[in-house]
Amino acid sequence: MATMKAARWHEAKDVRIQEVEVPEVLPHQVKVAVKFTEICGTDLHEFLDGPIFIPTEEYVYSGQKAPVTLGHEFSGEIVEVGSDVTRVKVGDRVAVAPILAKNNLVGNYNLDPNLNFVGLAADGGFAKYCVLNGDLVHVIPDSLSYEQAAVAVYAVRQSALKTGDTAAVFGLGPIGLLIVEALRAASASKIYAVELSPERQAKAEELGAIVVRPEEGETAVEAIHRLTNGGVDVSYEVTGVPVVLGQALAAVHKAGECIVVSIWEREANINPNEFAIQEKTLKGIIAYRHIFPKVLELMEQGYFSAEKLVTKKIKLENIVEEGFI
Repeated sequence: MATMKAARWHEAKDVRIQEVEVPEVLPHQVKVAVKFTEICGTDLHEFLDGPIFIPTEEYVYSGQKAPVTLGHEFSGEIVEVGSDVTRVKVGDRVAVAPILAKNNLVGNYNLDPNLNFVGLAADGGFAKYCVLNGDLVHVIPDSLSYEQAAVAVYAVRQSALKTGDTAAVFGLGPIGLLIVEALRAASASKIYAVELSPERQAKAEELGAIVVRPEEGETAVEAIHRLTNGGVDVSYEVTGVPVVLGQALAAVHKAGECIVVSIWEREANINPNEFAIQEKTLKGIIAYRHIFPKVLELMEQGYFSAEKLVTKKIKLENIVEEGFI
């Protein structure tokens, strides 16, 4: 049987480049020759503090457990299709919606109590090939590159944000930057960015955000209230850092909304009076649902450009040293 190299998670701080067998394609599956895979913040959390999503017992939908090939945000070319697959064909360029749920992509599938992902509970995109359910791939329009090809759009669509509203994004990693872009697509009037990294601050400004730089003796929340005369309409917490959740909630005005986008490794303490007395809303999201076609449409309009968002490319064999450590 043919083999390939893959980045395999064994336990926290133990990701190995290994030679594995190329999987066979079942009737309902497709084989994707991977062209581009993003290192997501979730991958880094699994590397540092996992397992979080990665199962140590056989996962109900895939039958897999650690070790597993990482990589859940990827695109590529279909090189083989199972006998039951009719919606895509060999040669199609596709982006992957890596959801593992009981009803595949039907209904509120992201709320499945056993929700998990290709690349976490089934072998993913940090390999030459990935074999997965044919319903999970979406054809990329010819005008888009593999690197362009949804959490961000889903987060904005699930929030109360309306055209002309103000927003604040706490944490400008890959997802945070994509939320800035999604907010721009949703016609937010001003987007405030809270981030410590100068490199990420610069990227946020390039995408049209206003980086919050507190004056002497001022906190980021106080700066946002000063700049907005009372707080933003909606904030997005994208760090997973406990203290930041309270800041994101405090940054919205009375009756405003805070969206929790992060996956958390530990509990966070917040004062219920912060949203009870001021009638604020605290809302969480998990992954996304029914969003990929809309994302691809926005990409065709020029949003989520790879040239703006991709800052570094890493070869598979160097991913541990350059991507995780």
